[in-house]
Amino acid sequence: MKFPKPYTLREIAKIIDAKFIGDENFPVLGMNEIHVVEEGDIVFVDHPKYYDKALECKASVVLINKEVDCPKGKALLISEEPFTDFNKLTQHFAPFKSSNSAIAESAVIGEGTIVQPNVFVGNNVQIGKNCLIHANVSIYDNCIIGDNVVIHSGSVLGSDAFYYKKRTQGFERLLSSGRVIIEDNVDIGASCTIDRGVTGDTTIKEWTKLDNQIQVGHDTVIGRKCQIASHTGIAGCVVIEDEVVLWGQVGVISAITIGKGAVVYAQSGVAKSLEGGKTYFGSPAEEARSKMREITTIKNLPSLLKSLKGNS
Repeated sequence: MKFPKPYTLREIAKIIDAKFIGDENFPVLGMNEIHVVEEGDIVFVDHPKYYDKALECKASVVLINKEVDCPKGKALLISEEPFTDFNKLTQHFAPFKSSNSAIAESAVIGEGTIVQPNVFVGNNVQIGKNCLIHANVSIYDNCIIGDNVVIHSGSVLGSDAFYYKKRTQGFERLLSSGRVIIEDNVDIGASCTIDRGVTGDTTIKEWTKLDNQIQVGHDTVIGRKCQIASHTGIAGCVVIEDEVVLWGQVGVISAITIGKGAVVYAQSGVAKSLEGGKTYFGSPAEEARSKMREITTIKNLPSLLKSLKGNS
């Protein structure tokens, strides 16, 4: 998320009542999660395991819960609760805005687009030309939808990221301020849920086709001409490259990459990055032929052991 104008380090520190290390006039341009940060951004870190990664990433300002040596050319914000203070910044720069109509006045809907009854279109949504939005679809604030997109009934675009920090009294939710971007010629089936980015974008690229009842997590990027079958669940921060096929009930763990042209058979669990151009099966998913041989070997193991015992 980029701020509407540059702020100084002192101004940001004042918003969250934090100590800072660095020039008080150090320019701050936005805030982002570590996988999408750019120069000028704030990133937060609250566990020693990730200190080095945060301090060495592209972010110019690190919101951290311990006073450490500040890398050259950067600045620090010292906070007892970086997670909570990151939320405070989100509330300050991207507060929730309620709607009082089914289609917000600030929404832009292109020529030839059909919006069926009981569709909700939030603030600052952009929908392109010749789209078909079926009944009971909900499109949350700031979503961007291209041309010739079809979205079937019951789907939700822009719901919050599933991202919580455990507290003594329960869980604290990391507030989402990102967007969902749907490019041209995408089809989205019935009852799909596509979470917006925490501070960046969840993106589905052109000509990709989603079946019914699919979950797409925050900040995930799905490439061009992909096909994803029903009941597939994709966690946050996943990169699915072009022309990937995921068949029914595939589960994909967060922060991995599935390479171009990969095919994952039904009911597989993807627990690591997969190389493109290959076919996978199983949980954890492996190359399909190898996995099938493994299953066959296990199936035949009792008779093999019996045979060996009889020959002894």
